[in-house]
Amino acid sequence: MEGNSTAGSFTPSQQFSVADLVVIVVYFSLNVAVGIWSSCRVNRNTISGYFLAGRDMAWWPIGASLFASSEGSGLFIGLAGTGAAGGIAVTGFEWNATYALLALAWVFVPVYIASGIVTMPEYLQRRFGGERIRMYLSSLSLLLSVFTKISTDLYSGALFVQVCLGWDLYLSTVLMLVVTGLYTIAGGLAAVIYTDALQTLIMVLGAIMLAVKAFNEIGGYPNLEEAYLKAIPSKIVPNTTCHLPRADAMHLFRDPVSGDLPWTGMTFGLSIMATWYWCTDQVIVQRSLSAKSLGHAKAGSILASYLKMLPLFVIIMPGMISRVLYPGLRGLMIAVMMAALMSSLTSIFNSSSTLFTMDIWRKLRPGAGERELLLVGRVVTVVLVALSVVWIPILQSSSGGQLYVYIQAVTSYLAPPVTAVFILAVFWPRANEQGAFWGLMAGLVLGLARMGLELVHPPPRCGVPDRRPWLLADIHYLHFAMLLCAATGTIVVGGSLLTSPPPLAQLKDLTWWTLSRKPPKPSVDGISQGPPDGECPPFWARICSINAVILMCINIFCYAYFA
Repeated sequence: MEGNSTAGSFTPSQQFSVADLVVIVVYFSLNVAVGIWSSCRVNRNTISGYFLAGRDMAWWPIGASLFASSEGSGLFIGLAGTGAAGGIAVTGFEWNATYALLALAWVFVPVYIASGIVTMPEYLQRRFGGERIRMYLSSLSLLLSVFTKISTDLYSGALFVQVCLGWDLYLSTVLMLVVTGLYTIAGGLAAVIYTDALQTLIMVLGAIMLAVKAFNEIGGYPNLEEAYLKAIPSKIVPNTTCHLPRADAMHLFRDPVSGDLPWTGMTFGLSIMATWYWCTDQVIVQRSLSAKSLGHAKAGSILASYLKMLPLFVIIMPGMISRVLYPGLRGLMIAVMMAALMSSLTSIFNSSSTLFTMDIWRKLRPGAGERELLLVGRVVTVVLVALSVVWIPILQSSSGGQLYVYIQAVTSYLAPPVTAVFILAVFWPRANEQGAFWGLMAGLVLGLARMGLELVHPPPRCGVPDRRPWLLADIHYLHFAMLLCAATGTIVVGGSLLTSPPPLAQLKDLTWWTLSRKPPKPSVDGISQGPPDGECPPFWARICSINAVILMCINIFCYAYFA
């Protein structure tokens, strides 16, 4: 991570012990065993079985999978590295998820389940009619998956293995891709979710053990604050502020104008990105759609929210400690990192193959039968694995640290229009296809314009005056996300009001206000059947609601304490 003492103080092979090797071998064996077991449990020869795990998942693997899918190795290294570089403000990226996860379970999933869909673009097609929005969103989601999610996770995971094991970057990545690809292709979503549950257990236990060791070595939280503010990296640029610890390192809320992560952007801009990721992204929503009932979907979201409160203490603060000292336990660190990498990769592979098969292939071949669609789903996973291998040399030549920042920014330029359209689709029955389509197109143009400007005018090196155009210099990317979402929403509303409203019959079970609250019927294609019971017993429904309130109280307390 950011430990300076790693550089030059040892060669990887010297430090690597038998215990480390045992941990890694046990880890891989467990993975393969769980993958095989889960593949045998579900009927993988139906579309619902392969892409939605038979809609029979319990709450605990769903919650674990929601957490594991979001904690890719890119995020893992990114959080620890950003924590080491800039302090705890990056925690907002994790804690903001609480509210989005609760919105997913209580607001969005009931609508998605009632509409009987398999993919998010399919929801927009059924809500608005017409094919063009569905095709655009499927293509955008696939591009974002391949060029942002897969690439960062692969790069950071393989880099970590290379640094710790001394293995060739190419070899370590191909090995991980082959293992993840095999059980994703064989077992579909069920295999992905159950192996995710294993990865979550390894990630959380491993990260807690590493954090306890790190805090012991530094002498607890009070010493962390003092030692961190004095920790100066071995290589610094000769000027006044660069690479010195930030004075506001231990504060979550930072100045809205001069802060590196301004509190306004972290509160409002990040909420827009979180809503896109947790409530409209195929990778995440597919897990909730696999629940055996709405109650299980809610309980899964609550478990994931509790787990998302942990990273400050088990990833970010140890990242800050690593700036002061470099803790050992490398075998465990590698297992934790591989768990993070493999869980997010399998999730992306499975969701991308679902998007391509259900949205793009079925449009190209409307008469395709179930066997053909399942075959295409598996072939697409193989193609994605191959594409990922081809990506490695390109990633090696680009700078890894910049890559992480660039991906956060790319998401903030492309995701907010999607958030605006989904929110209006669910909550405003008057929104129609014309308004939604032109809103998405205008949002895309604005987002790409900002992205182009950023490529032409990269951020200045530290200590050099910022002479970029005001749109880049004065508007933080999280603030830009807010403006982009508002602009898209305005165009969707304006375009919808200027054209005729959608017919009422078309809205049944597709907006929050037109839900029939009955178990869903099969969708048009007769494939995507919702779970059998819409709600869980009253006792468990109450337990879910009480936990949701407790979660929000914990979240607000933590924000207040570290603000």
